Amino acid sequence: MGNKAYETPNMSLAGSVVVITGASRGIGRGVAEILAKTGATVAVTARRMEDAENVAGEIQDAGARAVGYALDVRDVQSIDPTFRRIETDLGRVDVLVNNAGIGNNHDAVNVTESDWDEIMDVNLKGLFFCCQAAGRLMLARGYGRIVNISSQAGIVGIERHAVYSASKGGVNLLTKVLALEWGGRGVTVNAIAPTFIYTPGTADRLDQPEFRQSVLSRIPVGHFGTEQDVAAAIMYLASPAASLVTGTVIPIDGGWTAQ
Repeated sequence: MGNKAYETPNMSLAGSVVVITGASRGIGRGVAEILAKTGATVAVTARRMEDAENVAGEIQDAGARAVGYALDVRDVQSIDPTFRRIETDLGRVDVLVNNAGIGNNHDAVNVTESDWDEIMDVNLKGLFFCCQAAGRLMLARGYGRIVNISSQAGIVGIERHAVYSASKGGVNLLTKVLALEWGGRGVTVNAIAPTFIYTPGTADRLDQPEFRQSVLSRIPVGHFGTEQDVAAAIMYLASPAASLVTGTVIPIDGGWTAQ
């Protein structure tokens, strides 16, 4: 055996400025709280300023650093100014977690144009322009990490999710294109694709015995995901340790998409 000394991979986000969209509840809120505990300064964004400030305030009360910002990703004209304000306030934008998203179940034959536009405006259009706004700042510095929250529904088909799946499939390919364009300039772009994540907002549905069993029967590891599972993947992809990882879509799905 050789005696080569290896450095421990740097997976720390301490001192980083992390922007999280849709962070007032669910996965986004949980991830904001977890990343703040690692020493990152978190820019908590939500449609309503009150909601963003409430989450940021709770993070501050726990002894970590966070600032709230109003951001409705459907309002494309507001996205770039918001990111520039965050950069001015916090000094830079190191990481973007594109979490804002919505989803509804629709039989494909019943989908309306408004159904389509509602989901696409948030999940794909809004996400792209957040990538663009953050990307401009990151490219100017020569460093950045973007993590897009996709879904297992963007990898495999799920009944009654035609629009949602199309939006998340778009996120996956958009992630690859941005990775190609920006990888040589210090900015990595990746996505994670979670399965059903147990949060206060999903508990009512996931606790229904019939639905619970139908979901768990598709997850080989036998349990739902948690906010910690999502945060762990984000922490890796957003860290210096993942400098060689870009253009990937990582399933956080307990094996759902392996079938």
